[in-house]
Amino acid sequence: MQKANQILQAIRKMGMQRIPLTRVYRSLYCEELYLAAYDKIRRNEGAMTSGTSDDTADGFSIRDVRKVIDLLRHERFYFRPARRTQIPKKRKGTRPLGIPDFTEKLMQEVLRMVLEAYYEPRFRDSSHGFRPERGCHTALTQLKQKFAATTWFIEGDIKGCFDNIDHEVLMNILSRDIHDGRLLNLIQRSLEAGYMEDWVYHKTHSGTPQGGVLSPILSNIVLHELDTFVEDELIPHYSRGKRREVNRDYKRLTDAAARARKKQNNEQAEQLLHQRRQLPSNDTHDPNFRRLKYIRYADDFILGFIGPKSEAQAIKTAIGTFLKEKLRLTMSVEKTLITHARTEYAHFLGYAVSVQQANDKMTRSQGTGVLQRSVNGTIRLGIPYGLVTEYAKRYYRGGKGIAQPSLLFYSDAHIIETFQQRFRGLAEYYKYAVDRIRLQKLKYLMELALVRTLANKYKTRVRKIYQKYHSTMNVDGFEYKTLAVEVPTERGTHLIYWGAIPLKVVKVGYETLKDEKPFELSLSRTDLVQRLQANTCELCGSQDNIQVHHVRKLAELKRRWAGRKEKPEWVVRMIAIQRKTLVVCHPCHVDIHAGRPIPKSRRKSSGEPCAVKAASTVRRGDCEKVS
Repeated sequence: MQKANQILQAIRKMGMQRIPLTRVYRSLYCEELYLAAYDKIRRNEGAMTSGTSDDTADGFSIRDVRKVIDLLRHERFYFRPARRTQIPKKRKGTRPLGIPDFTEKLMQEVLRMVLEAYYEPRFRDSSHGFRPERGCHTALTQLKQKFAATTWFIEGDIKGCFDNIDHEVLMNILSRDIHDGRLLNLIQRSLEAGYMEDWVYHKTHSGTPQGGVLSPILSNIVLHELDTFVEDELIPHYSRGKRREVNRDYKRLTDAAARARKKQNNEQAEQLLHQRRQLPSNDTHDPNFRRLKYIRYADDFILGFIGPKSEAQAIKTAIGTFLKEKLRLTMSVEKTLITHARTEYAHFLGYAVSVQQANDKMTRSQGTGVLQRSVNGTIRLGIPYGLVTEYAKRYYRGGKGIAQPSLLFYSDAHIIETFQQRFRGLAEYYKYAVDRIRLQKLKYLMELALVRTLANKYKTRVRKIYQKYHSTMNVDGFEYKTLAVEVPTERGTHLIYWGAIPLKVVKVGYETLKDEKPFELSLSRTDLVQRLQANTCELCGSQDNIQVHHVRKLAELKRRWAGRKEKPEWVVRMIAIQRKTLVVCHPCHVDIHAGRPIPKSRRKSSGEPCAVKAASTVRRGDCEKVS
């Protein structure tokens, strides 16, 4: 992958130096870029989902890469329309999802790698969506640390952002930075490929289709203009003054308490200090002090403003005007709100956000030892009202836990693991919520639903389920009651359990959530790429027309052939090397899909091919990374 690394590093350096990209189209002739792109997207479940034609990751070969490159050399590569389907939203309505064919995904991934290398160094720190080493938790951390003492929250949401991005605006932004007409034409073709819905072709005049590999980076490129406008124009205009003026009433009570203490009148001094505690130390209406903060995650953004509401309204209007006139986008009227930070809750990334006010919450300063109010002005991240009740509706009716009929035909371990993953995902996401303990109610109802599901499966009582699966587990020095089952594996037994998820609040900055996408500064040749480049069939040893056979999940393959004495050779090979891919020649691949055994005349007599032997010696940890 050395050549691909050199290309991306050079593009990244040009992005850091703000140098326009020129003659970058010829970089798309590098085979290693496509092998790296293939290795990324083939791991996704969608890699085996076809678009408008029967084109998936199954059957991928270096010959396919060379065909794409040849089409690019002669500027004859055109994107086929994506297959559109409607997926339900959390609340009401549906959201269109475009499913491209695998060749289109591969080409888009290569373009994404090039654009990300160039634009990532140029994006602002206030942007957190669809970026490497960033995610919801980094946005929440920045919100917690930088929005202190906010008076007004301005919640922003762009109406149908992905579907309404103007192609002309996007191409104008790209042409400002990319001086390569062939690359720009290729990107425009991807935007105008259209889509098929109910087998009827529709043209696309605007928008970046959700489900497309390129959509996130293209939307960030457009919304980077909003980041620039807010940070370079609005924030300097609405930020002034080094610090607020001291509150005169606060200072008067401080001086009076000091005089009373000097006269040995401690009781009066304490009364004066108690009165002072009900007042802010600084003038909250200081006309010479303003502050504006900004954070964006994809098309959702939030601003924190210190100043009067009239100016907050002016900021909201200015952003709406910029979006409409410069980017041809519209702010959602229902979701773009101005919220008073101390008396109401704003909503951002599923959290309820407010500013805390508790005059009686006192702590002693570590430096001076002086008692001071410790929470006033700090950002509070909490669970939105009604969220726990909404999630709980799935698991109880009439105040009692109900079974989940859709899980009755699965194994006990699968049922327990399904409930555990559902609750763990929610509990992990709301780690920063100060009222995280409210999830305890949901945990209780989910546990009732879990034991009732198992009881219905075996036509027995709930009490017997508790007796059968009761166990305990120690986490961070605390013992938790769990429901557990041991599953036999090739390496011993594996414990599947429900519970043992502490609901202790995690302080922002001490522990991060695992939701960010890693940033790869360099590409490496993975096991699958090495096997593919070896150009040898792992079943018969042929070196002609080598392809990759894919299965969706190795566990499904094992379960399908479990208990059968005679298994096809390709199944034995995939289970032996612990891979859901097998490098084979075209005739062997046809035989696999036809359910025919590999003819003896075509089998390699000298044992396993070198590529298979090398793969079988890889450590189990490496297998999990590439499988």
